[in-house]
Amino acid sequence: MKLNNKVAVVTGAASGMGKEIAKLYADECANVIAADLNLDGAEATVKEITDNNGVAKAVQVNVAKQEDIDNMIDTAINEYGTLDILVNNAGIMDGFEPVGDVLDERWDLIFDVNTKGVMRAMRKALPIFLEKESGVIINTASTGGFNGAHAGAAYGASKHAVIGMTKNTGYMYAQKGIRCNAIAPGGVATNIASSMENVSQFGMERTKPVQAVMPRVGQPEEVAKAALFLASDDSSFVNGTVVTADGGWTAAF
Repeated sequence: MKLNNKVAVVTGAASGMGKEIAKLYADECANVIAADLNLDGAEATVKEITDNNGVAKAVQVNVAKQEDIDNMIDTAINEYGTLDILVNNAGIMDGFEPVGDVLDERWDLIFDVNTKGVMRAMRKALPIFLEKESGVIINTASTGGFNGAHAGAAYGASKHAVIGMTKNTGYMYAQKGIRCNAIAPGGVATNIASSMENVSQFGMERTKPVQAVMPRVGQPEEVAKAALFLASDDSSFVNGTVVTADGGWTAAF
């Protein structure tokens, strides 16, 4: 088993990529904290894991709140004794607003969840990793973190920032036994669209030509396999970089 006796925290674990990452990690014998704002969904993920003889616990977390992040990491320590892997997967979408239309409230919410939540979870986990001189961080970025036509200004900027944090963290702690990488999924069959409100028709229309050249929609299980690679020793020399999982979409640009 690639993650035997490892302890992993996965945010956004109630559905989509986070759910599949949590399940796959448990299949590889990790002890998993399945964290999500949707506690019922997180508990459903845990039930699937435990029904398959895996080990997991659900935790409700709003990643925009430091106290929730603290409780999430502390629960991993209290339940399983340590933390080895942190997967910052939780995220929300904007409404495709260009910068001329974005409101402060939308901008702040997107950054609180997509960017500050990632920073705060890494900051909480790092003392544990530094003491152990080992640890793995995996951040879910997006092809929107490379390009400007995959979402609105707020979402794109938030994911660009996640990529920047990932590279900085990977470099800063490379000699401390800590690896930090990101995955940039393209179009994947998840429910992230449910977080979209008041969609900008102008912004949506501007992205349509780019969406049209997407080779296909990916499945959450395919992204989970990339997350397993990055969590395991198979990627021991991979650090501070971004694995693009988009079926070749951004290779066109």
